[in-house]
Amino acid sequence: MAATEGIMENMPKTSARLLSMLSLLQARRDWPGALLAERLDISPRTVRRDVDRLRELGYPIATVKGPDGGYRLDAGSELPPLLFDDDQAVALAVALRIATTSGAGIEEAAMRALHTVRQVMPSRLRRRIDTLQVTAVESPASRSEPRVDGDVLLALGAAVHAREVLRFDYAGTDLPRRAEPHHLVTWHGRWYLVAWDLDRRDWRTFRADRITPRTPAGPRFTRRELPTSDVATFVASRFRGSADTGDWPCRGEVILDLPASAVAHYVRDGVVEEVGSDRCRLVLGSWSWAGLAASIGRFDADIEVVGPAELKEAFAVLARRYAKAAPCAE
Repeated sequence: MAATEGIMENMPKTSARLLSMLSLLQARRDWPGALLAERLDISPRTVRRDVDRLRELGYPIATVKGPDGGYRLDAGSELPPLLFDDDQAVALAVALRIATTSGAGIEEAAMRALHTVRQVMPSRLRRRIDTLQVTAVESPASRSEPRVDGDVLLALGAAVHAREVLRFDYAGTDLPRRAEPHHLVTWHGRWYLVAWDLDRRDWRTFRADRITPRTPAGPRFTRRELPTSDVATFVASRFRGSADTGDWPCRGEVILDLPASAVAHYVRDGVVEEVGSDRCRLVLGSWSWAGLAASIGRFDADIEVVGPAELKEAFAVLARRYAKAAPCAE
C-alpha cells in the first residue's frame, strides 16, 4: 500500500517534468543532455528515461551525437500534442481568428482550430483573445469575387519555396502561362502571385483565384531580384501605377474648408493636418492628376490648391468637363 501511494505521489511530478522538458525541446533546436538535466534539476539518467516516455507518447525526439550528446525534437509522421507558452497561445488564437476572414478557402478549418485551441486555454487567456473580435466586412462587389481554393494557395506556396517554374492556366487567356514564382501576397483582401513571366520577359502580378496550376512543375530556377527593395513596395507600385517606388505617381496638397476629423475618416493613406477649427490641410496621392482632383472633389467643401501646378490644371480640366456635362439652365 505504501509503495502504491509513493507511485501516485510521483505521477504529478513526472507529468509536470515531462511538460517542462517538452517546452524546452520546442524552444531551441538542440539540447545537450547535461544542460537539460541542469535546467530540470534532474539526473542524466532521469533525462534519458523522460525522453523515452515522450517518445512513447508520440513525440519524435532524436538523439544528437557528438562530444556533449543531446536531443532534438524532430518532425514526425503525425502531429503530436503541442505545448505553448501564454504569448504563443494568444498569438496562435489571434492568427486563427484573422484566418477565418482571409478568403483563402481555409475559413472553416481555421474556425475549428480556433475552437480547439480556445477550449483548452485557461480562463485568463480566453479573456484576452475574446476581447478581439474580427469581422469581415464585404461590399456587394467583393461578395461576387470567387474565393481562392486552399489547394491552389498551397501549390503556389510550394512552387515559391521550391523555386520551380510554375506552369498554369490563367482565366481570361487561352494559352498556358509559364512563370518563376517569387512571392505569394495579399492586397486589399485578394491573393496575388508575384512572378517573372517567362513568355513576356517581365514582372507580373497574377490573381490567385484565376490560377489553375498544371503538373508537373517546371525546372528549378535561380531567383531574380525584384526591381524594388521589397515585395510590399513592388506590389504597391504596380497597383498605384508608379515607377517601382511604392508611392503614387501623382501627389498634391490642398486646403479644405472642413474640420480635420471630418476628412481623416475617409482618407486611407493621405495626410490630414488641422489648420483651424473648420479647415484642414490634405496631402493625397493618386494614379493620375485627374483622378487626384476627382478624389479631392468628393469632399463637399471649398478647395484651395497649394500645389503642384499639375493639380491646379487638373481641376481646371475637370471644371470644363463637368460644366459641359451639366444640363443648360433655361
